Amino acid sequence: MLHLPYETVSPFYTDSGLFTGCKTPGPGLFGSRTPHEIYTARLSDAGLDKTALGVLWTGAAAQSLAQPSPVTIPYSEEGYFAAEKPIAIGLSFPITRGEKLRITLSVTSRPKAVVYMDLWEPGSNGPKAVAAADTATNVLEYEAASNGSLFLRMQPELLTSGAYTLSITAGPSLAFPVQGGNRSSIGSFWGAARDAGARRHEGIDIFGKKRTPLLAVANGSVYRVEETNLGGKVVWLRPEGKPYHVYYAHLDEQLVRSGQQVRAGDTLGLLGNTGNAKNTSPHLHFGIYATGGAVDPLPFVNPQVKTPPRITGSGNIGMVRTKQPVKVYAAPDGDTTFRHLPQNTPLNVLAALGNYYRVVLPDQSSGYVNSSAVTAMSSP
Repeated sequence: MLHLPYETVSPFYTDSGLFTGCKTPGPGLFGSRTPHEIYTARLSDAGLDKTALGVLWTGAAAQSLAQPSPVTIPYSEEGYFAAEKPIAIGLSFPITRGEKLRITLSVTSRPKAVVYMDLWEPGSNGPKAVAAADTATNVLEYEAASNGSLFLRMQPELLTSGAYTLSITAGPSLAFPVQGGNRSSIGSFWGAARDAGARRHEGIDIFGKKRTPLLAVANGSVYRVEETNLGGKVVWLRPEGKPYHVYYAHLDEQLVRSGQQVRAGDTLGLLGNTGNAKNTSPHLHFGIYATGGAVDPLPFVNPQVKTPPRITGSGNIGMVRTKQPVKVYAAPDGDTTFRHLPQNTPLNVLAALGNYYRVVLPDQSSGYVNSSAVTAMSSP
């Protein structure tokens, strides 16, 4: 049974992530193999996994998941795949429930290179594949079903070379519910005190002109249309294929009926201040209810999509040397120093990102250095 907001909500579904624009999902999903696994099996069938390059290739794949480089979203990097040295790039980053990740990879090479992308989530028995794609698809999208972290692995086929550009952004997985509204329209957020601290706000309030159209945030069906003391005139929407219900409250007028099928962008009602909002400015109380109760809806609809920082270096310059004593960081944030290097230390650049290079040190460990602190080996 569906309970009213501000109360405990009964389970609707088992939470799970959703992904689109990708190829065969990982074995943890539907028992199918990812493109990377299919290619690995082909190498094994041909006996190439026992060759020197094959051993390096499979070893790099495992190492990239065992020790991924930590980054934050939005993120972008440029680098180069060298045919003579098989590598796999592993990145780890935090995610927030309700966000949709968009990962794009472009590769410049002749002939056209095939690069596999696999998205993994950590687990007690090791990482679990949740989505996959390759450069034939170019784009991987994934909806986060919980707060946590993900691993991304990129790996080209054997004997592949070419320059690549990777971009990872996070945006809303649902459309914005108030016509013409934006981030600045949100005036009250999740967890704000209500009733002199007796309860907490289980949603966000989006303000606007009275009788502004309120829009379906996704394709789905209208679960319930009713009027309550708290929410006034309310509409419940059950998005298609999603493990939660969406709650619209304080409507001035409801324009749909229970059981009605709607498409994203259809008008469900008009903005108002009914219910316990009768003494406030017109606004929509927007909530999301899933297994265990209400969840913060902001990441689901936040229209602000940040762009990755501009890359100042080149990910295709190979060997560099330090121009002066430099710090090597554990992550591209300039916060955690784990090594100091003297002037003229040779480094191998793996990728350029923001103001940093991801580099391999002489002892084969890796880290990040400021791109302005190094120069190409051919430079005087």
